[in-house]
Amino acid sequence: MFDVSNQPPPLEPYNLFSSDLALREAVVRESADWALPQLAALGATLGASDTVALGFAANENPPRLRAYDRFGHRRDEVEFHPAWHSVMAIAVGAGLHSSPWAAPRPGAHVARAAGTYMLTQIESGAYCPIAMTYGSVPTLRHNEALARDWLPRIFARQYDPRFVPAGQKSANLLGMAMTENQGGSDLRTNVTRAVAASGAGERRAFRVTGHKWFMSAPMCDAFLILAQTERGPTCFLLPRFTPDGALNAIRINRLKDKLGNRSNASAEVEFFDAYAEPIGEQGRGIPIIIEMSTYTRLDCAIGSSGLMRQAVVQAVHHARHRRAFQKKLVDQPLMTNVLADLVLETEAAVALSFRLARAYDQSDASAQLFRRVVTPAAKFWICKRAPALAFEAMEVLGGNGYVEECVLPRIYREMPVNSIWEGSGNVMCLDVLRAIGREPDAAESILAEVRDAATADRRLTAFAAVLESRLTKPALADESQARALARDLALALQAALLVRHAPPALADAFCAVRLAEHRGGSFGLLPQGVDAHAILRRAAPEAAN
Repeated sequence: MFDVSNQPPPLEPYNLFSSDLALREAVVRESADWALPQLAALGATLGASDTVALGFAANENPPRLRAYDRFGHRRDEVEFHPAWHSVMAIAVGAGLHSSPWAAPRPGAHVARAAGTYMLTQIESGAYCPIAMTYGSVPTLRHNEALARDWLPRIFARQYDPRFVPAGQKSANLLGMAMTENQGGSDLRTNVTRAVAASGAGERRAFRVTGHKWFMSAPMCDAFLILAQTERGPTCFLLPRFTPDGALNAIRINRLKDKLGNRSNASAEVEFFDAYAEPIGEQGRGIPIIIEMSTYTRLDCAIGSSGLMRQAVVQAVHHARHRRAFQKKLVDQPLMTNVLADLVLETEAAVALSFRLARAYDQSDASAQLFRRVVTPAAKFWICKRAPALAFEAMEVLGGNGYVEECVLPRIYREMPVNSIWEGSGNVMCLDVLRAIGREPDAAESILAEVRDAATADRRLTAFAAVLESRLTKPALADESQARALARDLALALQAALLVRHAPPALADAFCAVRLAEHRGGSFGLLPQGVDAHAILRRAAPEAAN
């Protein structure tokens, strides 16, 4: 029997927060330094060996639909493995589903972003109901009566997985169901209808009949949905149980067999006179529910950034322990180039995601303009770059990275969902065009932020000039170039943030490669003169002994 040698030790346990220098710097820079102790504690919990094992178990045992009970009665319940519930208890216990709303303070959205960034590295499927509950709060507040009833349980931190009426539970989670099979992103084609049934005012009951092609996290206690009334598309809260405690008429036809995100359920459903209550003005449902999507789009950028970090951590850890041709992989010049380039991409994603999160902590007009334009741009670019990065990280490990005992196959399958969910790439880029077109000050506000940093780097100065030309009215009229605009907007902001805040070696490398004329292609194309070792040292994880 041969001895096993030249294999890296498992990267566990380790603290996801204290080992991540870019994350710690972003949290302090973006005004959430008060949260450092609790984030360090959460990082230790998530990086514990037992928690890492929960992530694997939840994905190896996906949810199951229990459509009927043993007597033949409709049940429409989704059952999860205990590992899923354990991860959810950690996330809810840390307030990742609602803490900025339950305890608002400067930096609250940034602190919560740091927690979810770490959560997704261990179990990304649990992020879905956490993100939707977080995004639901501003939408719920369009109906004061519903908000008074539901928000105390949404703000609670005692995770309660029971399949019982919401009022009997210690804490509630919310999901969402917008798209239908005939329309997808074209929400105005929705055919699900709602008819007034009883009551008056904000708590007026409606009966909803129709279908949803995707209902995200169907085990949640209630869902924000769109349905047509006589006045047009309207937003509704549709609970799993009616006020009298009966099962609501939500029929789960099947759970989707997805590429990734397998620990989380997504369902195809029908409604048969299901009980629902309206949120906001009838006919204004799309902009009302899109408010929720704005926050979940932020979470797509944060989630992809977290997955990128975990992919890079695994690759760097492997390269620091594996030897080939008489040297550690990390010391092989070409491998050093590849790894440093992956670190560069991840640090840029983190910088932009957390700068964007800070805009959600601010209420002034400038911050609102920033998040209106940058949220779709950041979601588009970060989520597009993530799958290629995960693939490259997998290749660093070779065959070890391609087997399911490694986390990288799961990360690779997970990456596309953040790009597709809450609006695909084209939808995001057209949203950037619309936002800039409708908000005359938006372009100048973002250009000003880039120009402030551009004085320190001539390449960013030139790039800012190109971006400015893309923001003229004739250029904005050409929808075919919307992706190029969103890309350049994201790259310019990432470069500006790194020039201001990152070590010179990292900022110089980013401007040299990402702002060059040919900025696509493979990773590992850093030019001569880049201090790759300095970049790489920032990303090195440290496992506890």
